[in-house]
Amino acid sequence: MDFKKQAAQKAVELIQDNSIIGIGAGSTMAHIVYFLREAVQKGLGVQVATSSFNTRQLLLDNGFTVLNTGDLTAVDIYFDGCDQFDKNLNALKSGGGIHTQEKLLATMAKQFIIVGDTAKYVNELQTKYPVVLEVLPQALKYVPIAVTALLPNTKTVLRLGDKKDGAVVTENGNYLFDVWFTAWPDLATINPAFKTIPGIVETSLFYNIASKAIIAGENGVVILEKGK
Repeated sequence: MDFKKQAAQKAVELIQDNSIIGIGAGSTMAHIVYFLREAVQKGLGVQVATSSFNTRQLLLDNGFTVLNTGDLTAVDIYFDGCDQFDKNLNALKSGGGIHTQEKLLATMAKQFIIVGDTAKYVNELQTKYPVVLEVLPQALKYVPIAVTALLPNTKTVLRLGDKKDGAVVTENGNYLFDVWFTAWPDLATINPAFKTIPGIVETSLFYNIASKAIIAGENGVVILEKGK
């Protein structure tokens, strides 16, 4: 049973006619594209935007016109997966390295909905995933020193490419640093603390942004709502 596919199908059922929909990255989002194509073929009217290069190509291949995020001020729903999210729907989106674009769409969305399987859900976030920082090239040497001074019980590592020599460079021309915690401080303090360091563009901790989560597992599909 493909739980991600089940969750994606449920996600598309929440879309109302004439909506602007944002779609993130990953295999669950690919399922959403396919189900959305079927819904459009049946008469659903939507416009789409995405934070992901791969999802953009998939949307184009399936006949969609993709809106430029820079031309938008709001979207109705933004769907995305994550590495892990907690009971309060705080999420870590550390793997893809596109969290700045993802957070932009998630924040402008009337609803940011996490979609995936039950393996992503935990009561409290675990330190098995880092908080990832997108960092200006000019701050390459400064940021890790500043992070260590601000948060001594962390380890900051420049992310290197596994299919190219050298550091990973984002679509914005910036670098990524993985910041590993031994224990989480109060989650509410993490993003404000990092934002005090010049050169940090954005973090991969999506704190207090998601409104719902759709997860599928052995017990079927469940919709979790913030505050419930």
